[in-house]
Amino acid sequence: MSAEDKVVEDDMATSKGSSATGGAKEETSEIIKTVIYALLITLVFRTLFFQPFTIPSASMEPNLYEGDYIVVSKWDYGYSKYSFQWPLPFIKGRIMEKAAKRGDIVVFKLPRNPKVDYIKRVVGVPGDRVQMRHNQLYINDIPVPAKNLGPVMPQISYDSQYATKYEESLPDGSTHAMQDLRTDGPADDTPEYIVPADHYFMMGDNRDNSIDSRYAMDDPIQPGVDFVPAENLEGRATIVLVSWKEGSSIWKPWTWLNLRWDRLFKSLK
Repeated sequence: MSAEDKVVEDDMATSKGSSATGGAKEETSEIIKTVIYALLITLVFRTLFFQPFTIPSASMEPNLYEGDYIVVSKWDYGYSKYSFQWPLPFIKGRIMEKAAKRGDIVVFKLPRNPKVDYIKRVVGVPGDRVQMRHNQLYINDIPVPAKNLGPVMPQISYDSQYATKYEESLPDGSTHAMQDLRTDGPADDTPEYIVPADHYFMMGDNRDNSIDSRYAMDDPIQPGVDFVPAENLEGRATIVLVSWKEGSSIWKPWTWLNLRWDRLFKSLK
């Protein structure tokens, strides 16, 4: 082989090596771009359309159980700074605002700590007068009808105590189930609350096991939810996708099928 031939061969080898290196860099770049695009699509989808949440407590029994994995519709009330994964402080109020209705199950940012998500039912809208009198809910001085459906064992029961299940009918005609453990609970007699403009009054369906708008946020004994500003609403709960029983965990693969099968794709009202 001549010297001239050797130089040419070395050039070809170098060229092939550069091509391989360039191909690897290009492939890595494409993977990074794909991941970024997927994250952006997910972020936009969660912001504008639907967002999943897991229910961590029993405050919304008998309609939501601890371990329920639910879907929240994000466009029902328009969008606020809390509609985004990270709050955008320059957005004031709501964009494309639609009012929440009595009976809606809503996920919202806790007024005293916006880093925390809460889920409750809208009971009072702006201008409403809401009060509990001797375990009876009143809205605008009118008792809210509640049909007794009999005893029920709560999913989360700390003392094996049965609750009474009711079908409650709010003034706008919407109905929902709720349960009551006792007639002399700490929030079964309250002052009258007048819901301010651009705020909502929230209550849990598990009436004696719910820290909600019946408790003021500055209560020294039990800080509560207080009135919820409209801009704190994140969306309306629409459906239970899946529900895991107590003791299940994503870190325990053998519990993944420990489900409440009757709650799969259960619509919420």
